[in-house]
Amino acid sequence: MSNATTITNLQQALHMEMTAAHQYQLHAHVLNDWGLDILAEKMRGEMQEELGHSDAYIERILFLGAKPELELQKNPKAADNLEEMFTADLKDEMEAIDFYTQAAAQAAEAGDVGTRTLFERILLEEEGHKAWLETELSLLKRLGESAFSARYVSGTAGQD
Repeated sequence: MSNATTITNLQQALHMEMTAAHQYQLHAHVLNDWGLDILAEKMRGEMQEELGHSDAYIERILFLGAKPELELQKNPKAADNLEEMFTADLKDEMEAIDFYTQAAAQAAEAGDVGTRTLFERILLEEEGHKAWLETELSLLKRLGESAFSARYVSGTAGQD
């Protein structure tokens, strides 16, 4: 396993995290538009966490002597409803978990403990995101969108 594979994996992870951050940013704006200000704030928190992940990947890439490539993996997409939003995010989190698991193993094979540890740390955080999304989807299906949405309206949404 070469350093080049590690750098490639870190670049891919950076692209994934930048995409996730912008996707959550778009979600926050859409949710505010729908009047779900509390959920919009949750998405802003997710955006900040994903930006933190991208910062960590940039730092590691630079530490290893490479140049970070700041690109999106794919363009963010506005959802038409909550189920579509959560389902798409869950799919992305599961892809990240699979990729980070593989990338951590490859870094371990290369003897790169720092990169392995970074992938594993972020992997655990992504598992937390996955669990939250699974819970939200389950609640959405059991409660229906109206009752579910009521949990995420502060009563001041849309007021100046």
